[in-house]
Amino acid sequence: MNEALTTLLKRRSVRAFRDEQIKKEELEAILECALYAPSANNTQNWHFTVIQDKAMMEKVNGWILDGMNSSGDPKIQSVAKSTKASVFRNAPCVVIVSTEKGDRFGVINISAATQNILVAAEALGIGSCWIGSVGILASSDKVEEYSRELGIPEGYAPYFGITLGYRISTDQPAPPRKEGAVNYIPPR
Repeated sequence: MNEALTTLLKRRSVRAFRDEQIKKEELEAILECALYAPSANNTQNWHFTVIQDKAMMEKVNGWILDGMNSSGDPKIQSVAKSTKASVFRNAPCVVIVSTEKGDRFGVINISAATQNILVAAEALGIGSCWIGSVGILASSDKVEEYSRELGIPEGYAPYFGITLGYRISTDQPAPPRKEGAVNYIPPR
């Protein structure tokens, strides 16, 4: 099978990482792949904040957990409790993915960039996980404060996080795929 297809099919969300920072060259290659993702009208309206400082990760983790716990949504509050107080699962590197507030294609654009990061990481043997709960920061009344502290450009907000690191375990079988997710309309 084609190497790209194999990489796509074997990628899994990783939530347990070795206590070792990924190599700078690997990180730069992953981020370059993000920059080459497709975007609506080629707007490229994304921003990537790389966090490798444990204290900053803990701070952002606290912001997210506070937002989840005060959301008023029992499901989100339950998820906050189930993360064992670590949204980022002790990963050595976290990428916060931001886009322009109010751009109706912004989240679509950063979704493509996020997927490129996940697949590029897998191709390099680096574990990753898409952290959607970072998006709680985008709807917070403190979003400008958080964005300033993270160096996110004015007018942008953080929507996703991606954890990156070397896996503790490499044997993760794919869970069964949902049946009936594809239908065909053949030519007449």
